[in-house]
Amino acid sequence: MDMPASRTREVLGEKGRRIRELTALVQKRFGFPENSVELFAERVENRASCAMAQCESLRFKLIGGLAVRRACYGVLRFIMENGAKGVEVIISGKLRAQRAKAMKFRQGYLISTGEPKRHYISEAVRHVQMRQGTIGIKVKIMMSHDPEGKMGPKMQLPDNVIVHEPKEEAPPMMPAE
Repeated sequence: MDMPASRTREVLGEKGRRIRELTALVQKRFGFPENSVELFAERVENRASCAMAQCESLRFKLIGGLAVRRACYGVLRFIMENGAKGVEVIISGKLRAQRAKAMKFRQGYLISTGEPKRHYISEAVRHVQMRQGTIGIKVKIMMSHDPEGKMGPKMQLPDNVIVHEPKEEAPPMMPAE
């Protein structure tokens, strides 16, 4: 199994100790026989386009005591500066008062249905235990089109229209009288 991680060294641990612990944990939890599961730490190429990495980043900011709006706008700016087409961050729970509410932060262009959503949208959900209760974090990132398929999907959006320049034509010849 491949585990995407922004810091692979921390996942591996000292001399691979932590990855062995994680492998044993997965084997015990799901009842696999010994030595039947292999875990690999795969480095995330572009942290900004990985919703999981951004969700975790936001989670640590909130645990560290940063204000919700400031943390969300920081994540939004980081993602958009690194070439995403659109972002949506939703934080719900007891943010300031006793009453729970949801705050939505959006920027850019986001699709929400259809086949292109599977290729273009990266989603992640995390929960944070705060003093007042649990806060939920949802991050949606829409990646931009990349013909090579490295920084985004190869597939073009179906509603994308390309207008070609007209060809130069010679003026029509006048008929001889």
